[in-house]
Amino acid sequence: MKTLQKLGLFFYFFMPLVKLAPPNQHTALFYDHGLAPLEDPIFKQGNEDMLFEEDYEDKPQDGVKYKGNNGMTVFHENELQMQADEESTGEGSSNYTGLATCLLCACLSGSVYCEETDIESVPPLPKETGYLYARFSKIKKVKVSDFADIPTLRRIDFTGNRIQEIEDGAFAKLLLLEELSLADNAIVKLPVLPPRLTTLNANNNKIKSRGIKANAFKKLTNLAYLYLAHNALETVPVNLPESLRVLHLQYNNITSITDETFCKGNNQTRYVRQRMDEIRMEGNPVMLGKYPNAYICLKTLPIGSYF
Repeated sequence: MKTLQKLGLFFYFFMPLVKLAPPNQHTALFYDHGLAPLEDPIFKQGNEDMLFEEDYEDKPQDGVKYKGNNGMTVFHENELQMQADEESTGEGSSNYTGLATCLLCACLSGSVYCEETDIESVPPLPKETGYLYARFSKIKKVKVSDFADIPTLRRIDFTGNRIQEIEDGAFAKLLLLEELSLADNAIVKLPVLPPRLTTLNANNNKIKSRGIKANAFKKLTNLAYLYLAHNALETVPVNLPESLRVLHLQYNNITSITDETFCKGNNQTRYVRQRMDEIRMEGNPVMLGKYPNAYICLKTLPIGSYF
């Protein structure tokens, strides 16, 4: 009886002082996706991962590769092309086409190298191109529009192509052009040449005398090297500039020369071509020994047959 009374007193005085225990600290957190705030870091990271994964599977990102259904790794070329088109629209088509040329050829510090390729026309060049090397390709024609927007060109080399025609004004506006090589083609006439030209190499073509205008070289006061060997010339070009140092005319069809071919004629013994160092005439059917007065202004005699 006394024991029961003690238990009764214990529950009566001490139970109100006992508080309920707090919930378990390790209880898992659950989120209602319709109510949970996006700022919550746990939900935000999980949601972004899920969205990125779905978007990546449906539409691969530009410039990256993805795995197809067969497990192979491929590039998303359509996206890359669309991106290139958008860039070209914003920056201008000339920049885009110039960039395309640099994918086909090699562009380095203002120089473009398109050598030993299958191109049949002059490729669009990046602006401010200074040097073009398009040797041993399959170019057939050079047009005025090829260099209309590239006034910075200083050297052009078309050696070893299949050029048959050059539009007359193709090089006329290239005021900085100094060196031009058209060797080893099938050209029958020379176009208008730019005023600052110092070197012209047109060896191994099909140029005849009527394919060179009478004043083609007269105003080229910087021209020093003129190579016209292995063509079909019947006469030596006239009005050669005083600046000329080397003249190659070997293996043409030149049959005769005059006293004014290299000199001014009229027995002007005081006139001397100070800069002319070399004239090659071998391989022509002309006998140079028949024209002794044709060389009085030269420091050295032309190379060729005299008897």
